[in-house]
Amino acid sequence: MTTLTAFKFDSADGADRMAGLLKDLQRQELLQIHDAAVVKWPAGKKKPQTQQLHNMAGIGAMQGAFWGMLFGLIFFVPFLGMAIGAGMGALTGAFADVGIDDGFIKKVQSEVTEGTSALFLLTSGVVVDKVVEQIKANNLNPQLISTNLSTEQENKLKEAFAEEA
Repeated sequence: MTTLTAFKFDSADGADRMAGLLKDLQRQELLQIHDAAVVKWPAGKKKPQTQQLHNMAGIGAMQGAFWGMLFGLIFFVPFLGMAIGAGMGALTGAFADVGIDDGFIKKVQSEVTEGTSALFLLTSGVVVDKVVEQIKANNLNPQLISTNLSTEQENKLKEAFAEEA
């Protein structure tokens, strides 16, 4: 099963650093990255920068349009005006069909702010204990924003990151 996960970092370069680490862990076959995207919001900028990480995507990766629409919905809707409202409502409904609801969108909007970054991943086959161990060893300190894991799986993941390194 493919998992959509979003992590926040307290620095504008944290998501890039974790993306590099995960690329290495994928070569070690500790996870399979189907697609990934980074949002970074450097201090002093009016809006975040987004980037799909094509070099990390595996066979069958989703098109960049998915990330573009998602990030447009999350970060740029207030600037689009009323004329697009009905279309955005339909788009929101389409994302809900794949597990991205209003709660996810609002949470990302509130968490990813100036001076922070976020990493969005579509993964499968994660060897959780080994991956978490490497993330902690590299002092990345991600904060889980959202995942489509079950509540029990999500709680285990949060506990793993909360334990002392």
